[in-house]
Amino acid sequence: MDPRTHALLNKPPLPLLLSLTAPNTAAFAIQAGVNLTEVWIISRLGTEALAAIALVFPLLMLTQTMSGGALGGAISSAVARALGNGNRERAQKLVWHAIYGGTLGALGFLLIFALFGRSFLMFLGGEGAILEAAMAYCWVLFAGGITMWLSTVLGSVFRGAGDMGFPARMMIMSAVIQVPTTAILVLGLFGMPQLGVAGAAVSSVVSAFIMGLFLWARLASEKTSTPLRRAYFGWQSDIVEEILKVARPASINPLMTVGTILGLTALVGSFGSEALAGYGIGTRIEFLMLPIIFAFGTALTTIVGTNIGAGNFERAERAAWYGVASVALLCGVAGGLLALFPQSWIPIFTDNPIAYETAKAYIQLVGPAYPFLGMGLILYFASQGAGIMTWPIRAMMMRFVLSVGGASALVHYAGYGVEAIFAVSGVALVIYASIIVTAIYRGAWRPKA
Repeated sequence: MDPRTHALLNKPPLPLLLSLTAPNTAAFAIQAGVNLTEVWIISRLGTEALAAIALVFPLLMLTQTMSGGALGGAISSAVARALGNGNRERAQKLVWHAIYGGTLGALGFLLIFALFGRSFLMFLGGEGAILEAAMAYCWVLFAGGITMWLSTVLGSVFRGAGDMGFPARMMIMSAVIQVPTTAILVLGLFGMPQLGVAGAAVSSVVSAFIMGLFLWARLASEKTSTPLRRAYFGWQSDIVEEILKVARPASINPLMTVGTILGLTALVGSFGSEALAGYGIGTRIEFLMLPIIFAFGTALTTIVGTNIGAGNFERAERAAWYGVASVALLCGVAGGLLALFPQSWIPIFTDNPIAYETAKAYIQLVGPAYPFLGMGLILYFASQGAGIMTWPIRAMMMRFVLSVGGASALVHYAGYGVEAIFAVSGVALVIYASIIVTAIYRGAWRPKA
C-alpha cells in the first residue's frame, strides 16, 4: 500500500486532517489574496470597471466551482476510493479520464457563453461600457478556459492520492506569476498595451497554463502513485459513470450557487451601478473564507473517500465532524472581524459613499452567517468523498429558493431596500447548513440496512 494511503486509513483523524489542510490553506489563501489584489488593481480604473468585474464574478465563480468543486471533487473522490480499495490500476486510468473531463468541460462552457453570455450579462444589468468590459473579460476567460480546467482537474488527481503539497506549490507559483501580470496588462505598465478589465482574464489564463504544464510533467515522470501512462489511455464507460455519479449532482451545487448570485446581483443592480460595485466588493471579500473552506474540504474529500472505499464509515464521519468544527470556528472569527471593522478594509477598494455603504451592509448582515457557509460547503466536499450528494444538493436548492425568492418578494412586493436582500441571504445560509448537518448525523453516508 502507498504510504499516503496507509496514513489516510490509520493516522488519527484530527492530526491527519490538519496535516493535509496546511499546504492547501497556504495555497488557497494566497490565491484569495490574488483575487482581492485583482479587484484592487481594477478599482484603479474607476467605478465602472468595478461594476464590470461584479458582473463577471458569477460566471468566474461558476467556472471555478464546476472545474474544481464538481468535476475536480468527483475525480479526487474516485481516485481516493480506488486507492482505499487497493486498486492502483483503476486510479491510474482515472488520470486520463480527468483530462477528458477537463477538456470537454472547457469546450462546453465556451459554447454556452458564445450562445447565451451576452444575454446573461444584460440580465444582470450590464449596459454600455460596463457590458462591453465584462464581455471582453469573459471572451478571454472562456476562449482560454481549457488551461484553467486542465490545471484544476490534474491538481485534483494529486489531492485524491493524498498529495496536497505539490499542487499547493504550483498554485503559489501561479499566484506569483498572476499578480504582476494582471497589473501590467490591466494598467498598461512598462509600455504594454492597457487591456483594462480583460487584462485580468489574460493573466488568469497564462498563469493556469504554466501551472498545468508543471502538473502534467510531474504525472508523466511517474513520481506519483497515479502516473500518466500511455497503456491506460482510452475511454472506459464504468470509470466515466463513477465520475459522473458524483459530478452530475455535484454540478447542481455550483449552478445553484451561481443562480443565487445571479438573482441577488440582478436585485442589487436594480438599485444602481454604485450599489452593484459595493456588492461586488462584498462578495469578493468572501474569498477570505474560501481558502479555509476549500483547504479543509479538499482534504476531507480525500480522507472520506479513502475510508469509504475501505469500508471505514465511522472514521469517515468522525473526520468530517472535526472539519465542520474547525471551519465554523475559523469562518466565524473572520466574518466577525470583517463585520465589526468595515472601515478598515472597504476604503481600500472604493471611496464612493454608496458603494461603501452597500459593502458595509452586506458584510454586517451576511458576515455573521459565514460559519454556516463554511459548514455547508465543507460537508459538500466531504459528501463527494462519500459519493453521496443527495442532501447537499437538496440543501442548496432550499438556499436558492429562500434567498432569491425571499429577497425578491421583499424588494418587489414589500418595498424593502438592499439591506433586506442581505438579511435574507444570511438566514438562508443558516438553514442550508442545518439541513446537511442533520442528514449526515442521521447516517446519510452509511449503507442502507
